Amino acid sequence: MKIFKSIGFIVTLLLVASCYSQQAQDSVKTYKKRVLETTEVDFLTSYYSQDGDNAAVSGGLGTEELTDFTGTFVVSIPLNDDEILTIDAGVSAYTSASSSNVDPFDGGQPADPFVASSGASSSDTWANISGSYSHSSDDRNTIVTGKLSVSSEYDYFSLGFGGGLTKLYNEKNTEVSVNANVYLDKWNALYPSELRPFASGANGLANGFFTNNTITGNTDYSPIFTEFTDETRNSYSLGFGFSQILSKNLQGSLALDFVQQQGLLSTPFQRVYFTDVADSFIDNFQLADAIEQLPDSRFKVATGGRLNWYVNETVVVRSFYRYYYDDWGISSHTASVEVPIKLSDKFTVYPSYRYYQQTAADYFYGYEEALSTDTFYTSDYDLSEYSANQFGMGVSYTDIFTKMHIWKLGLKSIDLKFYKYDRDTTFSSSIVTAGFKFVMD
Repeated sequence: MKIFKSIGFIVTLLLVASCYSQQAQDSVKTYKKRVLETTEVDFLTSYYSQDGDNAAVSGGLGTEELTDFTGTFVVSIPLNDDEILTIDAGVSAYTSASSSNVDPFDGGQPADPFVASSGASSSDTWANISGSYSHSSDDRNTIVTGKLSVSSEYDYFSLGFGGGLTKLYNEKNTEVSVNANVYLDKWNALYPSELRPFASGANGLANGFFTNNTITGNTDYSPIFTEFTDETRNSYSLGFGFSQILSKNLQGSLALDFVQQQGLLSTPFQRVYFTDVADSFIDNFQLADAIEQLPDSRFKVATGGRLNWYVNETVVVRSFYRYYYDDWGISSHTASVEVPIKLSDKFTVYPSYRYYQQTAADYFYGYEEALSTDTFYTSDYDLSEYSANQFGMGVSYTDIFTKMHIWKLGLKSIDLKFYKYDRDTTFSSSIVTAGFKFVMD
């Protein structure tokens, strides 16, 4: 796409324009307030759980049970009056009944898609660290940002970088922004255990895995399997934003985002079962006919807007809508509303609701719906047609005077949230999050 080839040129041009503007402003020395008065430290944590009966790891049929615990520190440091350095570091540890069935035969028990294996693939840890830099002009009408991030888990590594430019006009009542990001990812492809004997140079059914396990059903097991030769995935995004204060009680914003992905977009350990191939089993687990196969490129477009209405000193209404589509055939609508209600000068509660609806990808097939003659296929229900509802409730505590202290850190705010999410399939999830903001004395 030409638009993504132009990302570097656009950002460079904007940065040059910004620097020229900054030089002109430097000749006029006026008093200015620091962008960030003192170092701020945020500690964020969450506990997430989900369940369902359509696991992609076992071809659209099986447990989706998963739990995840995440902890993140975000430190924002004012380098001077105009510049801020932000460091974001987090670790996420999960236990997954679904991913445990990448190898359902390593748990010392009869394999079953609805029972978690206790083997090595049942848990993993994801770690991330990112740094971002922002510079504001003397008049605070221009903000330039840059970001670098690294994340890793057992079978995946990602390097990301990007930048953005924000301009404010009309006495800061109007804001226009552009940002661009690049993510360079690398798989360490992990395949379903029963397919590994068919990898290049292996002996298939003569392998010890099959001599130590008895195949039932179709004993002439012959899957379609070739290892991926390219395990890289690159993502390029370009986003535009516009925000306007419409009145003293009303603010609106619009956003337009483009994403181009190239490389290995299939998940190597997600099975597919064909309707025209007889079933083969070991224990109660059906052996894969193939692994997910998806195109090596994907173009996404999302556009949406927000409208915030300040009703009075007690109530604010925040509304959001987004439309999304991609060249895999998915289109979706998202609508949400949140209503912060101020109970006192320190406590606010905010109930929320979110509705989501999407069409299925052209390549989605449920359990045993795909044909062995198809070129692309997946049984990942995230790419299926569905609708979902999410209800949430949050409470926040704010103390601008930071009377409570831990060492040299004053507690500025506490945010607690709970969300319950349900699809019109069997999938459901819930998440509890907590955030603590501290400022350095």
